[in-house]
Amino acid sequence: MDNYGYFRLAAACPEVRPGDIDFNLEKISSQISECAAAGAQLVVFPELSLTGYTCGDLFGQQLLLDRCVDALNKLSYQTRGINMAVVVGAPLRRGTRLYNCAIVIQEGKLRGVVPKSYIPNYGEFYEQRWFSSGIQSRGTITLYDNRLHQKFDCPFGTDLIFQTNTGRFGVEICEDVWVPIPPSCKLSQAGADIIANLSATDELIGKHSYLLDVIAHQSARCRCAYAYASAGAGESSTDLAFSGNCIIAENGHIMAKTERFKLGSKLAIADVDIQSLRHDRMHHNTFADSSEEDEFRIIKLEYSDDSPAPIVPDYREIEAHPFVDSNPDKLASRCDEISSIQAWGLAVRLKAIGYKHAVVGISGGLDSTLALLVTVKAFDMLGLDRKGIIGVTMPGFGTSDRTHGNADSLMELLGVSTMTVPIDEAVKLHFREIGHDGITPDITYENSQARERTQILMDIANLQNAIVIGTGDLSELALGWCTYNGDQMSMYAVNASVPKTLVKYLVGGYARTTDNPELRKVLNDIIDTPISPELLPAAADDDINQRTEDVVGPYELHDFFLYQILRHGFAPKKIRMLANKAFKGKYSEETIDKWLKTFYRRFFSQQFKRSCMPDGVKVGGICLSPRGDWRMPSDASAKMWLSELEN
Repeated sequence: MDNYGYFRLAAACPEVRPGDIDFNLEKISSQISECAAAGAQLVVFPELSLTGYTCGDLFGQQLLLDRCVDALNKLSYQTRGINMAVVVGAPLRRGTRLYNCAIVIQEGKLRGVVPKSYIPNYGEFYEQRWFSSGIQSRGTITLYDNRLHQKFDCPFGTDLIFQTNTGRFGVEICEDVWVPIPPSCKLSQAGADIIANLSATDELIGKHSYLLDVIAHQSARCRCAYAYASAGAGESSTDLAFSGNCIIAENGHIMAKTERFKLGSKLAIADVDIQSLRHDRMHHNTFADSSEEDEFRIIKLEYSDDSPAPIVPDYREIEAHPFVDSNPDKLASRCDEISSIQAWGLAVRLKAIGYKHAVVGISGGLDSTLALLVTVKAFDMLGLDRKGIIGVTMPGFGTSDRTHGNADSLMELLGVSTMTVPIDEAVKLHFREIGHDGITPDITYENSQARERTQILMDIANLQNAIVIGTGDLSELALGWCTYNGDQMSMYAVNASVPKTLVKYLVGGYARTTDNPELRKVLNDIIDTPISPELLPAAADDDINQRTEDVVGPYELHDFFLYQILRHGFAPKKIRMLANKAFKGKYSEETIDKWLKTFYRRFFSQQFKRSCMPDGVKVGGICLSPRGDWRMPSDASAKMWLSELEN
C-alpha cells in the first residue's frame, strides 16, 4: 500500500495530577498505545505534561526533577518497535539552569530536547520564576539512565529538526507561537513540514476562537502542519481553567480539534498531506528566500522498519466539491464576494475603455445566466443604466422551448435590453456554401452554429459600441469543451476562472438571496436544466437530446480532478485514490478511472484553446490563463500520466 505523502499526526491531552509523575506517566503511556494502534507517526503531548504545568515552586524540588528523567527513560522503552515519535513536556536541568523542555522520544531513545524560547512573566504566567530561556542554547544535555546506570548525552537546543521516514518536524512551546516571529517560522523555512506545539493555554472569554485563528494562520504562514496540545483536566484550578485543547491544522485549515470542558483524556488525529505542503513551498518560491538551513541540526530518527507506514487518509475529510463551500451559513457572503470580484473586474475594464454597453449571449443555461448576473452587478457598481446591457438570444437547431423561455424571462426580470437573432437560415446558407449536407450531426454541424453566434455577438458589439461578455467557464476551458473561435472567444470573460460546480453554486446563491420570487423561480429552473450546448435537434417532446455530461463525463468529477492537479500537483494514482474516497457510493472505481483518463487526454490536447483565451479576472486560486497562471505547450504529451493510470 502506498503512503501517498500523508503523515498521521496526533495531539493528545492526558488527565494529569500536578506533581504525581507516576499517575501522569501512566496516562501518557496509555495514550501512546492508543496512538500507536491508530497508526500515528507522531504524537504531541502538552507542556510539562510529565509533572503538570501548575506545579509552581515544586519545580525547584530535586525529587521531582530526578523522577522526570526516570519517567522519560521509561517512556523511551515503550516506543521501541512502534514506528512512532513521541513529544512530551518536562522540566530538565542543564548546568545551573532549569528549562521548560519538549523531549522527542523514538525507538527506545531520547532523540532530542528542545527548550522553550520565550518565557512569559506577565499576568497569571510568571514562568521566569523557575525557568530560563533556551533561545540561544545549543549543544547537548547530559541525562542519566537508571536502568543502564550510565549517563548519556542528548542533542539540546532550539536548532533541532527531526527527520522521520516520511517528513520532518520541529518543536516550539506555548508562548513561542504568540511572539512576533515564532521559532516555527525559521523551523519551517529550514525544512520542517510539521510543527509540534506543547502548550498550557488557559481559558478566557473569546480566547478560544482567537487561539484557533492563531494556529490556523501560523500553519498558513509556514505552509506546514501544526499540532497543538494544551494542558487540560487535572491541572490546578486555583486561578486558571485549562480545558485541554488538542488542535491540528494544515496550511490554514483546522483539520481536527477536541471538545473543550470535558473530563478525561483527549485525542485529535489527522492525516496531514506532506506532499501538498512541499508542493506549495516549491510553487511559492519566496517561502525559502530567507531560509537559514545551516543554522539547524537535522536529527535523523532511526526505525526498525525504515519504510514509511502505509496510509490511506482515513483521518482526513476528502471534499468531493473542493470549489464549493459546504457551510450553508457562508452561502450569501461567499457568493457576494465571488460575484463582486467578477463584477469589479468587468467594471474596471468598462471604465478604462469608456464603454457603457455590453453584449451577452443568453442561452438559458447556467454559464450565460451567471455572466448576465455579473454584468448587471458591474453596471450597478458603475451607476450605468441596465438597458445598456444587450442580452441576445440566438435560437438554433437544438434550442428548446424551456431554455429559450428561461432566457427571455431572465432578461425581462433583470431589466436589460433584449434581442432575438435566429441562426437557422444563416447556418443553412453557410452549410450550402461550404458543401455540408446540413443533416449529418458532425463537428462541423455543431461548431458552425457556435461560430455563427459569436459572429453575431461581435457584430452587435461593433454596432452598439459595446464589448462582448464571455460566458464560458473554467471547467469547459480545462476540457476544451468549447468551439475554437466560437464560444471560446469574447472581449472579456467573466467566468473564465469559475468552474462548473461553482457556477451552479453561485446561481443558486442568487436564487436564495433575491427578493424577487419570479426571478428565484427562473433561476431554480435554470439550475435544474440539463447542461447542454443545444447544438443538436431537440427530441419531439422538446426534451434536450444533447447532454454534455453524457459525452465528457460528470462535471463534479472533472472539477475534482482539476483541483487536485492544479492546486496540489498530485499524480494520477493519488487523484484516483482520493476520488474513490470522495465519491464512494456514487461512482464506481471503473467510472472514475474512465473519466480521469478522459480528463487527462482532453486537458493535454486542448491547451491550444487556452493559449489564446480572452482576458478575464481571476477569482480563486486556480486559473488557466496563459498570461499568469498556466503555461503549457500545446503539443505536450499526456503519455506519462495516462501510463500511470493504465499500470
